[in-house]
Amino acid sequence: MNLLGLLMSFGMVHTTTDPALRYLALGDSYTIGESVATEERWPALLVDKLRRRGIHIEDPRYVATTGWTTDELSAGMDRADLEPCWDLVSLLIGVNNQYRGRSVEDYRVEYRALLERAINLAGDDPDRVFVLSIPDWAMTPFGEASDRDLERMSREIDVYNAAKREITEDRGVLFFDITPSTRKLPADRALAAEDGLHPSGKLYGRWVEQIERTLADRINQFTPCPRP
Repeated sequence: MNLLGLLMSFGMVHTTTDPALRYLALGDSYTIGESVATEERWPALLVDKLRRRGIHIEDPRYVATTGWTTDELSAGMDRADLEPCWDLVSLLIGVNNQYRGRSVEDYRVEYRALLERAINLAGDDPDRVFVLSIPDWAMTPFGEASDRDLERMSREIDVYNAAKREITEDRGVLFFDITPSTRKLPADRALAAEDGLHPSGKLYGRWVEQIERTLADRINQFTPCPRP
């Protein structure tokens, strides 16, 4: 038996004869990929990497818009009329709460509710959900050109991320800390998109490198979610 056949016998590969896994990407500008091509969005790059690993997965379904806060994402999910069950759900939200000066206390409440909605959409299975930390926009060319206290902005993002990590891990959901990669922007301008604020495809690719192996190992342990 060859390697592919051996992996299939242990359920380690999703073949094209299986139903394609469904992936729901929830978030804001970082998820929809503001200022980069569709194929450079990190969820799209992730799907490409998973397919290269032999995982049969559909293109991402996006519920994400530039500028969204937690409450706006929730409203967007209402309008999208989403139905469980999704095989994979990602959640990246919070930077606009911080940017608009909203309290971390309110964020905790609204983020927790969003995480529960994500888990519900994943068939009430926390193993099908994963979360990314909030990038540090203060390190971007846009941030450097602003009149804000950038050290304070970075500290606030750290506080938001600490709350986010606590809530996420308390529910047994994967949490990926991609914030350090965004703090390398001053040393490598190629990590920023043309707008000077959002990540480039190069930086999104680094996020995917950090995520893909762990996700692939987890995906290979479950069967496709029941369809509505």
